[in-house]
Amino acid sequence: MSTEGNFGVSDRILTLPNLLSFLRLALVPVFLVLLVEGQDIWALVVLAVSGFTDFLDGFLARRLNQVTRLGQLLDPAADRLYILAALLGLAWRELIPWWLVAVIVSRDVMLLAIGIFLARIGHGAFPVNWVGKCATASLFLGLPLLMLAAALPDVQEWVQPFGMFFAVLGAVLYWWAGILYLVDTIRVRRVNRKPRGSAQTDAPSDTLET
Repeated sequence: MSTEGNFGVSDRILTLPNLLSFLRLALVPVFLVLLVEGQDIWALVVLAVSGFTDFLDGFLARRLNQVTRLGQLLDPAADRLYILAALLGLAWRELIPWWLVAVIVSRDVMLLAIGIFLARIGHGAFPVNWVGKCATASLFLGLPLLMLAAALPDVQEWVQPFGMFFAVLGAVLYWWAGILYLVDTIRVRRVNRKPRGSAQTDAPSDTLET
């Protein structure tokens, strides 16, 4: 039986917030298919539903004291999958350049390598930093704007530039956050190379950057 304090994190799996997170994940392929087929309005509807469930599961997790380790993994994973699906769908339709997809995906590959290294040395994932949050927010603003521009030709002329601006800004911030995590990883590696008697100030965290 897991123990939970008022602000504790449990190992439970079947909680209402986690079920909402699973629903959010299940909608990713639906979102991608709609986007590839040019059903931009319906794709935006699915994205809006996903965003609402993201807010709702976080609210309920805190309200019902059902914050779980699984939930902390599912939320950033869902964010990444929606971003990846939006990038692939838009690039497939030639609404964004493939180099933008490569830039963003390569950062995630680097972060995956960092996560594997930290796990091997027994260090938890680093906490989310504000740059990573701003990067995700920029992408979740820019990519839907590009979808909206494709769906509504009448507003495409002025919506599309804003969408591309925030998408590129998100990519830049994405890499900025990635470099910060890389620097932290190098610092952790140096600390772990010190003799066992040396003090270590790096404590594991339960959250994963996005």
